[in-house]
Amino acid sequence: MNKLHCAKVWPWLPAAALMLLMALPAAGQDAADPQLAALLAEAAEGNPDLQAVQRELAAARSRRAPAGALDDPMLEVGVLNVPAESLSLRREDMTMKMIGLTQRLPYPGKRALRRELAEKDAQAVEQNLQELVNRVRRDVKVAYFDLGLTDESLRLAERNRRVLEQFLSIAEARYGVGQSTQADVLKAQTQVSKMLEELIKLGRERPMQEAELNRAAGRGAAPRAVSPGPAHAREVSLRLDELRSLARANRPQLLAQQRMMDRSMKALELARKDYYPDFDVRLSYGQRDNYQDMRREDMISFTVAINLPIWRESKREPRVAEAEAMREQASAMYQARLNELDAMLRQQVAAAEQTLKSVRLYETALLPQARLTAEAALSAYRVGRVDFFTLLDSRMTAFNAEIGYAASIAAYNKALAEVEFLTGVALF
Repeated sequence: MNKLHCAKVWPWLPAAALMLLMALPAAGQDAADPQLAALLAEAAEGNPDLQAVQRELAAARSRRAPAGALDDPMLEVGVLNVPAESLSLRREDMTMKMIGLTQRLPYPGKRALRRELAEKDAQAVEQNLQELVNRVRRDVKVAYFDLGLTDESLRLAERNRRVLEQFLSIAEARYGVGQSTQADVLKAQTQVSKMLEELIKLGRERPMQEAELNRAAGRGAAPRAVSPGPAHAREVSLRLDELRSLARANRPQLLAQQRMMDRSMKALELARKDYYPDFDVRLSYGQRDNYQDMRREDMISFTVAINLPIWRESKREPRVAEAEAMREQASAMYQARLNELDAMLRQQVAAAEQTLKSVRLYETALLPQARLTAEAALSAYRVGRVDFFTLLDSRMTAFNAEIGYAASIAAYNKALAEVEFLTGVALF
C-alpha cells in the first residue's frame, strides 16, 4: 500500500472536536477538494444523528458514578414500647423515642462490577459515535461523488447535443443539395431527441441527489446549492490482508462489539456475586424520659442484617444462565460482524481495483481511440468517404466512452470511501 494512515479511533469528542476530526481527514479526495472538506466539516457540526448520539454518550457517561454508588440510607423515627392503655411515654422503662439510620452495604466486589458495567456501556457508545461519524463521512462522500457524476454527465450530454445539432444541420444541408438521404436527417433528429431525453432525465435526478447530499450534511430545511468540481482517481494500492488487520484494530463497530463482550463477562460475574448476601447496618438512638425520681439512661442500638439468598433455583440460577447466554450472544455477534466485514471489504477492494483498471483503460486506450475515431469519421464524412450512420455511431461511441470514464472515476472514489468506512482509517 502506498501509504495508510491509521486514524486513531477517538473516544467521545464534543461537536467542535468532531468537526475538526471530519474537516481535516487524511483522505486524498478531502484534501484535494475544499468543497468536499467543507461539507464534511458542516456534517460534523450539524448532522442531527451525530448530535443525538453525543447526547446518548453524555447520558451513558453520567450513569457510571451512580452505578457504583451506595443506596440511599434509610432514616427511621418513632417511639418504641408505648403502653397500650395509658399511652404514657414515662411510665415504662423500655418506652423511648427512637431515631435510627440504616445503610445497605453490597457484598464486596458488587459495586465495582456495577461501575465496570456502566463503563463498558459508555465505551460502547463512544465507539458507536465514532462509527456514526465514519458513516456520515461515507454518506457525504458517496452523495457528493454521485452528484459530481450527474453534473459531469449533464455537461457531456449538453456538449454532445450541440455536436449532434451541428451534424443535423450538415445532414439537412447535404439533403437539400441531393448529397444525402432523408434517412440521414431522420437519424440525426432521433439522436438529438435522445440527447434531449437524457438531459431531462439527468435534470430530474440532480435535485434528488443534491437533496440527499444536503441531508447527509445535516442542512435540513435550509439546503444550499452544491456544484462538485471535476473528479479525479487518486490511485491507492489496496492490500486485503493489511486492510483486514487495520479493520480489526480500528473499525468502531468491532470495537463496540468487543466492549459489549467485556460487558457480558462483567454481567456474568455480577450474577454469580448475587449468590452472596448484602448487609444492612443499622444504628439507632433511643431517648427515655425520667419518671418521678427515677433517672433513665438513653440507649444506643447497633444491628447488622443480611439477606438470605436461598432462592437459587427460581431466582439466581436463571440470572446466571441469562448472563451466560448474553455472553455467548455477544461473542456470536462479534464473529458475525467480523465475517460480514471480511466479505464487504473483499467486495469493495475488488470493486476499487476493477474500477481503477477501467479508469486507466479509458485514459490510455478507450477514450483517446474513441475521440480519434470520431474526428476521423467527421473528416471522412466531409469528403464523402463514410456514410452518415458511421459518423453518428463514432460520435455516440465517443460520448459513451466519456460517460463511462466519468462513471468509473465516481465508482472508484465511492469504493475508496466504502473501504475507509469499513476499515475505520483514512487512505492516502
